[in-house]
Amino acid sequence: MGIFFPSLYDGATALSEAAHMALSHTGKTKIIVSQSVHPEYREVLLATLKNLKSQIVQAPLEDGVTDLSKLSELIDGNTAAVIVQYPNFFGCIEDLSAIDGAIKKGKGDINLRPLLIVSTYPFSLGFLTPPGDFGADIVVGEGQSLGIPMSFGGPSLGFISARDFLLRKIPGRLAGSTLDRTGKKAYVLTLQTREQHIRREKATSNICTNQALMALIATIYLSLVGKDGLREAGYQSLQKSHFLKRELSRLGGVTFPFSSPFFNEFVIKIPNARSVVRKMNQKRILPGILLETWYPQLKDHLMIAVTEKRTKKEIDSFLDELGGLIS
Repeated sequence: MGIFFPSLYDGATALSEAAHMALSHTGKTKIIVSQSVHPEYREVLLATLKNLKSQIVQAPLEDGVTDLSKLSELIDGNTAAVIVQYPNFFGCIEDLSAIDGAIKKGKGDINLRPLLIVSTYPFSLGFLTPPGDFGADIVVGEGQSLGIPMSFGGPSLGFISARDFLLRKIPGRLAGSTLDRTGKKAYVLTLQTREQHIRREKATSNICTNQALMALIATIYLSLVGKDGLREAGYQSLQKSHFLKRELSRLGGVTFPFSSPFFNEFVIKIPNARSVVRKMNQKRILPGILLETWYPQLKDHLMIAVTEKRTKKEIDSFLDELGGLIS
């Protein structure tokens, strides 16, 4: 499974493009998306597909991950794709092998079964098994973490990769190498299935702005960090996040709603979370994201992320400040 950077704005639009690919390839109209997929990604998905003949169905959760039994019940003969996130919005690691098994059960013909679309965090793939190894057909994600600064919220970098049989459904342009009539090397647009080149109703994408500069930055970053460096950064993120969770478990008032394995993000529940966030922000500390913004049932729940950049001193300071507010 090769990675392409075909003019995608960000991870959310890359996900909607993948869903569009699945609808086009299968000729079916039902997309199943897990509720553990980033809520804003799901909003973009709904917005971009609402004018197509499609049905978006959301699969419920169990212990912070997709409920496999409910997912199996939702999959039917009209399902074009199942969309999950890995790690998901809560930081939990979905069982992609089991999800792939539910999709392919009794459907050996690739043209008869739904596609498995996985939205992933590329930084985690230096440590976690890649989605393609679990049978994913399309993998998308946000590449901002690959050396691109936040710059007041952007720019971002959406990427998409797919199996060979979906190559001609990929949005954007693919450049190929050939020889001109004098025998000199020349580069041509091998695939250019864009709306400005062909009939609008045959277009495979609604994305028009090129993100080549962001792709170049990510390429340079990956070439400098290398395979070992990416794995080391992922390992540090995992170790530090699990260390923080272990230390938080010793504080009175902190509970953990999910027991599913996680990479570098996890969810906690604390008393008066909104007030705690406000007070810690005043001290220039971001204690986590309030999940009730998107999940009203998760009041007083915070999602915490720990990257390789966080030091032992910073983690200890975080524990002291949080402990002082909830004790």
